[in-house]
Amino acid sequence: MAIEPLREEPTIGRLIKDAQTDFSTIMRKEIQLAKAELKVSVTAGGVGLGLVAAAGFLLVLAVIMLSVAIAYFIHWNGHGLSLHWAFLIVFGFYVLLAALLVFLAVRSFKKVKAPERAIEQGREIPRALKGQA
Repeated sequence: MAIEPLREEPTIGRLIKDAQTDFSTIMRKEIQLAKAELKVSVTAGGVGLGLVAAAGFLLVLAVIMLSVAIAYFIHWNGHGLSLHWAFLIVFGFYVLLAALLVFLAVRSFKKVKAPERAIEQGREIPRALKGQA
Protein backbone atom coordinates (compact mmCIF):
# COMPACT_ATOMS: atom_id res chain seq x y z
CA MET A 1 0.00 0.00 0.00
CA ALA A 2 1.44 3.34 -1.08
CA ILE A 3 1.53 6.06 1.46
CA GLU A 4 0.55 9.41 0.12
CA PRO A 5 2.71 12.29 1.35
CA LEU A 6 0.87 14.88 3.39
CA ARG A 7 0.05 18.01 1.43
CA GLU A 8 0.09 21.30 3.20
CA GLU A 9 -3.11 23.31 3.22
CA PRO A 10 -2.73 26.56 1.26
CA THR A 11 -2.62 29.68 3.36
CA ILE A 12 -5.14 32.48 3.03
CA GLY A 13 -2.45 34.69 1.56
CA ARG A 14 -1.65 32.07 -1.07
CA LEU A 15 -5.37 31.70 -1.92
CA ILE A 16 -5.78 35.46 -2.27
CA LYS A 17 -2.68 35.69 -4.47
CA ASP A 18 -3.98 32.86 -6.68
CA ALA A 19 -7.40 34.53 -6.90
CA GLN A 20 -5.81 37.85 -7.88
CA THR A 21 -3.69 36.14 -10.54
CA ASP A 22 -6.71 34.31 -11.94
CA PHE A 23 -8.80 37.48 -11.91
CA SER A 24 -6.02 39.41 -13.65
CA THR A 25 -5.74 36.71 -16.31
CA ILE A 26 -9.50 36.67 -16.86
CA MET A 27 -9.59 40.47 -17.20
CA ARG A 28 -6.71 40.48 -19.70
CA LYS A 29 -8.43 37.80 -21.78
CA GLU A 30 -11.74 39.68 -21.67
CA ILE A 31 -10.02 42.87 -22.81
CA GLN A 32 -8.32 40.99 -25.65
CA LEU A 33 -11.69 39.55 -26.67
CA ALA A 34 -13.32 43.00 -26.57
CA LYS A 35 -10.50 44.45 -28.69
CA ALA A 36 -10.89 41.67 -31.26
CA GLU A 37 -14.66 42.17 -31.43
CA LEU A 38 -14.29 45.95 -31.70
CA LYS A 39 -11.71 45.59 -34.46
CA VAL A 40 -14.18 43.55 -36.51
CA SER A 41 -16.98 46.03 -35.79
CA VAL A 42 -14.86 49.08 -36.60
CA THR A 43 -13.67 47.50 -39.84
CA ALA A 44 -17.24 46.70 -40.86
CA GLY A 45 -18.35 50.19 -39.84
CA GLY A 46 -15.52 51.77 -41.85
CA VAL A 47 -16.43 49.78 -44.94
CA GLY A 48 -20.10 50.71 -44.47
CA LEU A 49 -19.21 54.38 -44.04
CA GLY A 50 -17.10 54.30 -47.21
CA LEU A 51 -19.95 52.73 -49.15
CA VAL A 52 -22.41 55.35 -47.86
CA ALA A 53 -19.98 58.12 -48.83
CA ALA A 54 -19.66 56.66 -52.33
CA ALA A 55 -23.44 56.42 -52.61
CA GLY A 56 -23.77 60.03 -51.45
CA PHE A 57 -21.24 61.16 -54.05
CA LEU A 58 -23.13 59.32 -56.79
CA LEU A 59 -26.37 60.86 -55.55
CA VAL A 60 -24.84 64.34 -55.83
CA LEU A 61 -23.81 63.55 -59.39
CA ALA A 62 -27.33 62.29 -60.11
CA VAL A 63 -28.86 65.51 -58.76
CA ILE A 64 -26.56 67.54 -61.00
CA MET A 65 -27.57 65.49 -64.02
CA LEU A 66 -31.24 65.78 -63.08
CA SER A 67 -30.85 69.54 -62.76
CA VAL A 68 -29.36 69.79 -66.23
CA ALA A 69 -32.12 67.57 -67.59
CA ILE A 70 -34.81 69.73 -65.97
CA ALA A 71 -33.22 72.88 -67.40
CA TYR A 72 -33.16 71.36 -70.88
CA PHE A 73 -36.76 70.20 -70.39
CA ILE A 74 -37.77 73.79 -69.60
CA HIS A 75 -35.84 74.90 -72.71
CA TRP A 76 -37.65 72.20 -74.79
CA ASN A 77 -35.43 72.23 -77.87
CA GLY A 78 -35.68 75.97 -78.26
CA HIS A 79 -39.49 76.06 -78.08
CA GLY A 80 -39.53 76.86 -74.35
CA LEU A 81 -37.65 79.48 -72.38
CA SER A 82 -34.11 80.43 -73.28
CA LEU A 83 -31.53 78.06 -71.90
CA HIS A 84 -30.00 80.62 -69.53
CA TRP A 85 -33.44 81.31 -68.02
CA ALA A 86 -34.10 77.58 -67.67
CA PHE A 87 -30.86 77.11 -65.71
CA LEU A 88 -31.66 80.18 -63.60
CA ILE A 89 -35.08 78.72 -62.72
CA VAL A 90 -33.48 75.46 -61.57
CA PHE A 91 -30.92 77.45 -59.56
CA GLY A 92 -33.68 79.51 -57.93
CA PHE A 93 -35.57 76.36 -57.01
CA TYR A 94 -32.50 74.98 -55.21
CA VAL A 95 -31.96 78.28 -53.39
CA LEU A 96 -35.58 78.27 -52.19
CA LEU A 97 -35.28 74.63 -51.12
CA ALA A 98 -32.08 75.41 -49.19
CA ALA A 99 -33.75 78.40 -47.49
CA LEU A 100 -36.69 76.20 -46.46
CA LEU A 101 -34.31 73.59 -45.00
CA VAL A 102 -32.40 76.27 -43.06
CA PHE A 103 -35.70 77.63 -41.70
CA LEU A 104 -36.74 74.15 -40.56
CA ALA A 105 -33.30 73.57 -39.02
CA VAL A 106 -33.50 76.82 -37.02
CA ARG A 107 -36.95 75.84 -35.73
CA SER A 108 -35.58 72.46 -34.73
CA PHE A 109 -32.53 73.98 -33.00
CA LYS A 110 -34.78 76.23 -30.92
CA LYS A 111 -36.35 73.10 -29.39
CA VAL A 112 -32.98 71.93 -28.01
CA LYS A 113 -32.85 72.28 -24.23
CA ALA A 114 -30.48 71.28 -21.48
CA PRO A 115 -31.25 68.02 -19.63
CA GLU A 116 -32.76 69.86 -16.67
CA ARG A 117 -33.86 66.82 -14.66
CA ALA A 118 -30.47 65.14 -15.00
CA ILE A 119 -28.70 68.34 -13.94
CA GLU A 120 -30.96 68.66 -10.91
CA GLN A 121 -30.32 65.05 -9.91
CA GLY A 122 -26.60 65.62 -10.36
CA ARG A 123 -26.77 68.53 -7.94
CA GLU A 124 -28.46 66.29 -5.36
CA ILE A 125 -25.74 63.61 -5.45
CA PRO A 126 -23.34 65.38 -3.03
CA ARG A 127 -26.15 65.87 -0.51
CA ALA A 128 -27.17 62.22 -0.83
CA LEU A 129 -23.60 61.08 -0.28
CA LYS A 130 -23.43 63.17 2.88
CA GLY A 131 -26.61 61.54 4.10
CA GLN A 132 -28.75 64.64 3.76
CA ALA A 133 -31.18 63.14 1.28
